[in-house]
Amino acid sequence: MKAMVTGAAGFVGSTLSAQLLADGHEVVGVDAFTPYYDVALKRENVRRLAGPAFRLVEDDLLTVDLDPLLADCDVVFHEAGQPGVRDSWGGDFATYLEANVRVTQRLLEAARRAPMLRRFVYASSSSVYGDAPAYPTTEEDRPSPVSPYGVTKLAAEHLCSLYASNFGLPTVSLRYFTVYGPRQRPDMAFTRFLTAAAEGRPIELYGSGEQIRDFTFVGDVVAANLLAASEDVPSGTVLNVAGGTNTSMLEVIDIINRLSGSPLALNRHPRSDGDVFRTGGDSSLARELLGWKPSVSIEEGLALHWEWVATRHA
Repeated sequence: MKAMVTGAAGFVGSTLSAQLLADGHEVVGVDAFTPYYDVALKRENVRRLAGPAFRLVEDDLLTVDLDPLLADCDVVFHEAGQPGVRDSWGGDFATYLEANVRVTQRLLEAARRAPMLRRFVYASSSSVYGDAPAYPTTEEDRPSPVSPYGVTKLAAEHLCSLYASNFGLPTVSLRYFTVYGPRQRPDMAFTRFLTAAAEGRPIELYGSGEQIRDFTFVGDVVAANLLAASEDVPSGTVLNVAGGTNTSMLEVIDIINRLSGSPLALNRHPRSDGDVFRTGGDSSLARELLGWKPSVSIEEGLALHWEWVATRHA
């Protein structure tokens, strides 16, 4: 298989690319190296992918000529996008529209012209649900995002469904629930918490800490992507990819205290605008259609994440 991975220098994109290469596939990785966080971390991710089966295209998906890149690709894994709930308000919303909506539409148009393409896998987000009416949330529950970021992820997901229904494009959208693990972005909670623990600093906690998240280990997310690319599912399918943890942030901090060997002080901050109190996904449909289920518990996953962070601070 030859795959294009957008956002190949990022957290999920680089982990997915590494697994594809380990499985003997070819990868064309596209990344613009935007400075949302330290570009040196992205460069480090890409260096680990170097080899004859990996080709890096450092370019903007809004302007790069996509047709030659897709000419002999079997699968597109669209992991690129502008992340972050907190920064999606105000004037920065234009960036989210371009990176999450316009880029996806441009990729879908190019995918229509790709002669060998058999699957387009889109990385959606549990943010599309907002404050869901019931938990665990199923794909039948009405999306109602509470942040501009969530709005753009839902819009791009709808585009995938439209291209599937109108043109038969074989899209699958995966709604990720709070992905964590080695290589996680430095602005995300687990890496911030674990880095603070490694450096002996207080943890910066937004909200009461009682907010509940369905955390999903990155290896499980990669497995879902690979199955979405290979299993015979209807075009336009939308699936939850949820770890089934339903753990509060305070419970996470207790696990980190045990991993680090000492209790950590908390610096408390108000809840961020657009930050939902709870997420929790029902992944029954992914189990039915893909044969996927999470395999890494929150304790196991955090231990692996801690090992990665601690090694970097040794």
